[in-house]
Amino acid sequence: MLTAAVLPACGYGSKAGDSAPAAPAAQAAGGSGTRLSADTVRIGYFANLTHGTVLVGLEKGLFQKELGATRIKTQVFDAGPSEIEALNAGSVDIGWIGPSPAINGYTRSGGTSLRIVSGSASGGVKLVVDPAVIGSPDDLRGKRIATPQLGNTQDVALLTYLAGRGYSVDPASGAGDVGVVRADNKVIPDAYRSGSVDGAWVPEPTASQLVALGAKVLLDERSLWSDGKFVITNVIVAQRFLTEHPDVVEAVLRGSVAANAFIEADPRKAKAAADARIRRDTGKALEPAVLESAWHGIDFLDDPLAGTLRAEAGHAVTAGLLEKPDLTGIYDLTLLNKVLRARGRPAVPDAGLGAPR
Repeated sequence: MLTAAVLPACGYGSKAGDSAPAAPAAQAAGGSGTRLSADTVRIGYFANLTHGTVLVGLEKGLFQKELGATRIKTQVFDAGPSEIEALNAGSVDIGWIGPSPAINGYTRSGGTSLRIVSGSASGGVKLVVDPAVIGSPDDLRGKRIATPQLGNTQDVALLTYLAGRGYSVDPASGAGDVGVVRADNKVIPDAYRSGSVDGAWVPEPTASQLVALGAKVLLDERSLWSDGKFVITNVIVAQRFLTEHPDVVEAVLRGSVAANAFIEADPRKAKAAADARIRRDTGKALEPAVLESAWHGIDFLDDPLAGTLRAEAGHAVTAGLLEKPDLTGIYDLTLLNKVLRARGRPAVPDAGLGAPR
């Protein structure tokens, strides 16, 4: 596959967190009194608001409540490929990640590396531009638009959008009618401020940070999808860990579902919790206006929106970043649907991409 060439293993930045304190030995997940099968679970995620489920779940202790004596060790990543690399190396067991890295990791391993076991979030992605030079999509020719990384979810979305508007861009180099500049989310605001880029297709909170610098929203990606919903964050599990420790995975999913329920029930406290976790992980809280704007554009949900993952894989093929993949088996929603049924909620579908039972 072309992705094997354009998305090599890289030493992207990440930050390992201390293990969360475990509950007393006599306490177990969910108060059942039974210890789980693993002493530690290693969880990876980004310090982005599109990963709000895990941010809130960690900050409010919702995962630890379900895991009982099983310790949590966290690792914060800056890019999806580095999280997939860590998963494949056995240093991460469960991760929150975007659809394109999950697809790439699954296909490159021949379907042996991971399973998607839950959804987490939809939306939260915008094309924001300098209004002094870009007033409409017709003004993009000759401009420089940033994405977080070659072949990541937003990069694929931008390339697909530009092709649909008749612009020609080489997917590997980013050169063409519109210059696609790959840069880490952390540096994109400075790149915009300096004039190095004219806009960016980015997730929250980076999009709102650019708006705070004077950029304008040219496009909310939700407008491109049926019902305004598309997967932006999934929960993935190393297949080995899922096979050996399904009880631990189920406990994490109970915490994930509880976190999304908390977000829905009390958005104000949830925003504060997510911001507190970002401050803990990065050393810097978000500006209140940025936090409010960014949070408003994200839907947190347990449904993985499997049909949109299939569509996003098709976009990567169209963009020239992926040969047509076989995604059969990428989902295993058995444990998620068990958790949902226990809460009196209906099962969610896998769009025919479920693992054979």
